[in-house]
Amino acid sequence: MSVDETREVRSEDSFDTAAVHSWLSSIVDGLVGEPAVRQFPGGASNLTYLLTYPDRELILRRPPVGKKAASAHDMKREFRVQQALKPVYPYVPTVLGLCADESVLGSDFYVMERIPGTILRGDLPEGMTLSEARARALSTTLIDRLVDLHQVDPAAAGLTDLGKGAGYVGRQVKGWSERFRNARTENVPDFVEVMAWLDANQPADVSTVVIHNDWRFDNVVLDDDRNIVGVLDWEMSTLGDPLMDLGGAVAYWIQGDDDDVFKVARRQPSHLPGMLTRAEIVDYYCDRMGFKPANWSWYEAFGLFRLAVIMQQIYYRYHHGQTHNPAFKDFWMFSGYLEWRCREVIGK
Repeated sequence: MSVDETREVRSEDSFDTAAVHSWLSSIVDGLVGEPAVRQFPGGASNLTYLLTYPDRELILRRPPVGKKAASAHDMKREFRVQQALKPVYPYVPTVLGLCADESVLGSDFYVMERIPGTILRGDLPEGMTLSEARARALSTTLIDRLVDLHQVDPAAAGLTDLGKGAGYVGRQVKGWSERFRNARTENVPDFVEVMAWLDANQPADVSTVVIHNDWRFDNVVLDDDRNIVGVLDWEMSTLGDPLMDLGGAVAYWIQGDDDDVFKVARRQPSHLPGMLTRAEIVDYYCDRMGFKPANWSWYEAFGLFRLAVIMQQIYYRYHHGQTHNPAFKDFWMFSGYLEWRCREVIGK
């Protein structure tokens, strides 16, 4: 049973169902009639839809409309990563087909099997409870699956060309700084001091592994026994530094004792009693991977800065009328808050 709710497709995100069904029928046997289409409630980045046929459910992924970072929303890349990882990392969904004919939907898109189960978002679904012991076990399992991913041999997955080699940390500092400058609006801080500090204090890469780059509870699927049976949303995956991946995950991890502003942005139930704290996550992960970062604050600050850029890129589209989703209208305020939080980490 899945408790990940869908809704009617927003008008600005709609597409020609008949055209998609015609293309899909050419690569998947046995599809009867056009599917019923619903949209998942996320969609801040790539858009995700549920295609319901009489005897099966499929997932369609496509980019949003409006201004997009040059390297973002690459459907071919996202499809290829999952196709390659599936044999060596079983939590990846089974992808069925990639459509590069923009006349079908207006952009590249791909379709995959739906993994049935529960996806945790801001709060637990109605009727679901977690004891402190189960919450701790679940949060530990989430980090275990990240460790499993970081221990995949890129060569065994056929993904040695996914990244650009050594120098990942430096490329990320430069790239995310450029993305922020391009997406900045006048109502947010300039992040000049934060970007300068990140550039001046960047550590060397600790290793090069397959990283997910968006590791959160709302990107994994749980079965009825609270086991993780699927990992979703591979759009930003690459070969890179594992501690950068961990820093990005920790940036999203909002604890029960965080301030009220941070709590407003919570997208996963990481605040529940028993869940690992951010410090415990770092200790647990580093112990399992055998890492001893000399300056964890750098990774923490970069993770928060990267989150600010992601939110600012989304807000930029709303600010310029490229999307009208009201969920994005206050993202500029959170960008400002994250600038303050970066400064707090830097000052430790």
